[in-house]
Amino acid sequence: MTLGVAVIGAGMAGRAHASAYRVAPTLYASTLPDLRYVSIGDLSPELGAEAAKRFGYERSDTDWRAIAENPDIDVVSVVVANFLHREMVEGLVAAGKHVLCEKPLSDSLDDARAMADLARGADTVVRVGFTFRRAPGVAMLRQLVNDGTLGNVQHVDVRYYCDYAADPSGPISWRFKGGPGTGALADVGSHAAYLAEFVAGDISEVSGGRFTTAIKERPVALGVVQRVGKVEVSDQREPVENDDYASFSAQFASGVGVVEVSRVAAGHPNGLVIEVYGDKGAAVWDLERAGEFQLVLNSDPSAIRGFRRVVLGPEAPYFGGGLAMDAQGVGVGQNEGFNFQARAFLEEVAGLDESASLPRCATFDEGVHNMEILAAVAESAAHGGAGVAVPPARTS
Repeated sequence: MTLGVAVIGAGMAGRAHASAYRVAPTLYASTLPDLRYVSIGDLSPELGAEAAKRFGYERSDTDWRAIAENPDIDVVSVVVANFLHREMVEGLVAAGKHVLCEKPLSDSLDDARAMADLARGADTVVRVGFTFRRAPGVAMLRQLVNDGTLGNVQHVDVRYYCDYAADPSGPISWRFKGGPGTGALADVGSHAAYLAEFVAGDISEVSGGRFTTAIKERPVALGVVQRVGKVEVSDQREPVENDDYASFSAQFASGVGVVEVSRVAAGHPNGLVIEVYGDKGAAVWDLERAGEFQLVLNSDPSAIRGFRRVVLGPEAPYFGGGLAMDAQGVGVGQNEGFNFQARAFLEEVAGLDESASLPRCATFDEGVHNMEILAAVAESAAHGGAGVAVPPARTS
């Protein structure tokens, strides 16, 4: 069996998916079927062709329908603007493709629910990507909670500060359009909310929702806008419609938490930090030092009790046997998360036994639940920070 692979979207995240499919067969034992790298799709023919050449894909397409119609393609990552997800996913599933869709699932909860209904009845594997669950350090924090090392969770803090929109001269794009909660909250807050639940369990209620739009308008670009890199702009300006900053409090079955996100935090290019505090100790993971985490245990002698640095090695989840150099101290980063995600998705597509595979990728029902959290935050913010219940995630 040979699986044909395509990626729709040649921006930064799309390139990460394209690269990850190349790396996936080299992780762990060689149990995946042969892969054929067929196409990278993008509206920009230049970006698509450049990515296809760089990552060794046979061709590029400017219309996603060409990928849907291509019988040589079996597996497709959808890595484009959120409002485009539904149409593409529906078309790809109808064409019999296995689909890995980037988070958040859509720009509207109604669309996300419709997509989940579709995925539940699909004959193919249809999943949503939350890459940070694949970080060995994040998985270690979850393990320390689940095995009781940290005790009962008392509170969790997740902060995701970015500065990709900190420059007021940066051009307007789809990221700055949409209602409250579709800005920083949807972009990086979807990651943060997911991770809060990943380490501490389901969120039952949010409160204290707050949004701020720090930069009210932006210039219109004269070329293709990407997440990173400069582009010339015109004198025309358009309003920013959504949030540059968002925060909320969360109630878990055990404990509480705070989630805070920003896209205008100068000096924080990609600053994701997770702090978990239990009644037996605490642990902290920082993306900028992703190859380690901090740990303190209350059982330590008081004279030496304090946070200590734990360098990740082969005993950490994902690490041992997965990296070409899997010795302690080698280090990991965000790119490896995409590699592990691609491997997990391909294992499920190939029908490999779950007990001998990486943890499966998140379902669309989990993607809907993540968006229900974000919708509850928006409702809380609209009502002066009032508490809003979050429905439990659907499990079947």
